[in-house]
Amino acid sequence: MEAVGERAALAATSSPLALPVLKADAPTVGDPGHDLDADTVRRVWAAVEGSTSSATKAAYRSDWARFERWATGAGYAVLPASPLVVAAYLTAAAEERKVDGRPRYSCASLSRWASSINQIHTAAGFPAPGRSEVVRRALSGVRRTRKIPPKRRSPLLLADVRALLEQLQPSMGVWPAVMAAHRDAAILLMGFAGAHRRSELTALRIGDVTLHPADGLHVRIRSSKTDQEGQGSVRALPYGRDPLTCPPCALIRWRALLLAYGAGGRSAAIAQMRRRGLTTEHRCRNADDGNTATPESTSGGEPAENDSGVVPVGERWLFPTVHKTGQPSGKPMTGDAVAMMIQRRATDAGYTPAQVDLLGGHSLRSGFVTEAFRAGADAHSIMRQTGHRDPKMLEVYAREFAPLMGNAVLKLNL
Repeated sequence: MEAVGERAALAATSSPLALPVLKADAPTVGDPGHDLDADTVRRVWAAVEGSTSSATKAAYRSDWARFERWATGAGYAVLPASPLVVAAYLTAAAEERKVDGRPRYSCASLSRWASSINQIHTAAGFPAPGRSEVVRRALSGVRRTRKIPPKRRSPLLLADVRALLEQLQPSMGVWPAVMAAHRDAAILLMGFAGAHRRSELTALRIGDVTLHPADGLHVRIRSSKTDQEGQGSVRALPYGRDPLTCPPCALIRWRALLLAYGAGGRSAAIAQMRRRGLTTEHRCRNADDGNTATPESTSGGEPAENDSGVVPVGERWLFPTVHKTGQPSGKPMTGDAVAMMIQRRATDAGYTPAQVDLLGGHSLRSGFVTEAFRAGADAHSIMRQTGHRDPKMLEVYAREFAPLMGNAVLKLNL
């Protein structure tokens, strides 16, 4: 028992997920006899750290801290934890209720907590307690008892996107509302036509989007949920027939305003608004609205500064936050900010509170899939744009939002 205790203490200091600082004299957990020097061990842990995104590591640490508080408060061992203790922790959380009687925590949250506990254990060299049969069955029992369908975000179909864009039109020629209006229009159209996740939209830099003479927009996705190693991909957003719903037009209008403000501030942006503020004609066919010459983009992370301390134009965020005065910041929008923008614009467009509550950042992506299914597109062609690897994931959209597409009931001539 003493040896196990020493091993747990060592794991708490050396695990990159539990604590990202490795002691210089700490050996690797599970391999006390290695002959590696401290610098080599640090480099190993740095590589391990890089295998997981910062957001995922933050979630692991938050979930682990919650479990640690519960377990230590009850007098149970934390690392390693008994599978029965983990099962007790999860079932206790499943029994908590809100004031209205609904479960405080969803089944998805409980499953994520178990996964976080597993990650901390495996990173420390211990067996994952959440993979045991008792934990697996406990979670299955909670799901079976509740039988609550997951809350899915409603899709924004093309008609919905058009309604939100039409609501934005009065702001397109008014300062300072014009800045956020054009930015939001570009987000709505690029998010819908590109089937982008909100995290993909907020990670875009100005240099990641180029105008192609035949295809429309080429959007380079540096990394995504299914591409954590950053191999990258390109999505094409075609020219639209209607200037209101043409993704290249929306992008060009917003980029022109953004670059004008960056070059000459408020007065330059207002001049740009007055010169080309209307959305009743195409901007994507004009020769002077082509690609902006930008320095070569970097591989990822925060925008890199040059020797003068200035971020190159191509590395600036494409969708930054915009102050109420119209000034764009040097920080990108967050995924939550995109979701709140969609809900705010839907409210302004006359959607009911119940309808708005079901909208979110994923509504643009699910709207593309739903609209594509209704237009007769097959799963393979849809997956080319969405980046899904398994067509089974698309069945969720078809079943929930396009249940008649490909359904034999249409053959019955009712």
